[in-house]
Amino acid sequence: IDDMTWYLKTSQLALALAIIRSKPPDKSSKEYAEHLAKIISRQDSKWKLRAEVLEAEVLHLRQQLLLSTFFPGLRLGPDKWPRISCHKGSDQMATLVLQRSFVALRDSVVSHMQFLQHFLELKKLSEAGGLRTDFKKLGNDCSTITDSFSQLLDGLVTSYSLSELPFSDVMHQAVCVITKLLSDADVSSQILGKCFKKLEDSMKRLVAVVLNSSNLNRFQMQDSISHALVLLGGCSILRNFAISLLFREVSQFADELQHANEIQAKYHIQYENIFFLCRVLEQLLKTGLEEENAASSGCDEEQKQFLQKIDQAIFHLSDEFPLFCIYLWRLGTLLNKSQIETCERNWPPL
Repeated sequence: IDDMTWYLKTSQLALALAIIRSKPPDKSSKEYAEHLAKIISRQDSKWKLRAEVLEAEVLHLRQQLLLSTFFPGLRLGPDKWPRISCHKGSDQMATLVLQRSFVALRDSVVSHMQFLQHFLELKKLSEAGGLRTDFKKLGNDCSTITDSFSQLLDGLVTSYSLSELPFSDVMHQAVCVITKLLSDADVSSQILGKCFKKLEDSMKRLVAVVLNSSNLNRFQMQDSISHALVLLGGCSILRNFAISLLFREVSQFADELQHANEIQAKYHIQYENIFFLCRVLEQLLKTGLEEENAASSGCDEEQKQFLQKIDQAIFHLSDEFPLFCIYLWRLGTLLNKSQIETCERNWPPL
């Protein structure tokens, strides 16, 4: 037996003896052990919550320090987004807790959004005055930007995963800030190295929320997420991934419908939801076609596979799912047009 195993078994024996000797007379050793475990679990939860609060405070201080270091001659104005206070008149504790969780989530999103927005605005002002922003001077302090960006993405996805949209104005503003960051060549080069995988995962999670949501009042939420996906997918660095992801989701759903022996409840829900993804994909494809001298989307393989399957899908599903087939036909038409224009651009001049 090695030393580690011996110490572990000795510790377990000592803990068991301590529980047996200290247990109250009205409880068994098992009941007392479970009671102690619950107490420790509650304490762990409290410490975990406290650690999260401290981490948020530290990140906020890092944000302020970075802004004051990067732009020493500039000062931030008052916050544009006032904090929301809970309505304490409610007698329902569950409602009060829910309101507080909404406020905490909103404040977190607003805090990171404000920092990133201020950073972009101050960077623009500095460059307008002839001061070129040099990210290399910051070194490890640039992690403040990536950490804030990552936290903003988490808050965005978490908010969109709620059963209702409690602060849609804030969410729209957050998406706009993210797209501005991704459109800035200097900032995006810092973000993409550490956060591109996070960006991809966030888009996958948003697509999953749209497709699988079964809440009765989900359509306003899905419309808001769809708009966010269009904005994010419109960024050049995310466009290929967004189109490829949406192609896979729509194609996979069409395959599942064709091979399902019976239409289960989940397919009824997803059938209602898939049109949001179809519209997002259609809008991204149209945007690509409208851009002058647009390059290939980089999703040629997914497009070819989709075009190969589309006729078969329409043939099998047109009677039972005519509206879905119309969307498939429209997407196929856009793809064919895109491929024709790509060939014309690449064709050598006469």
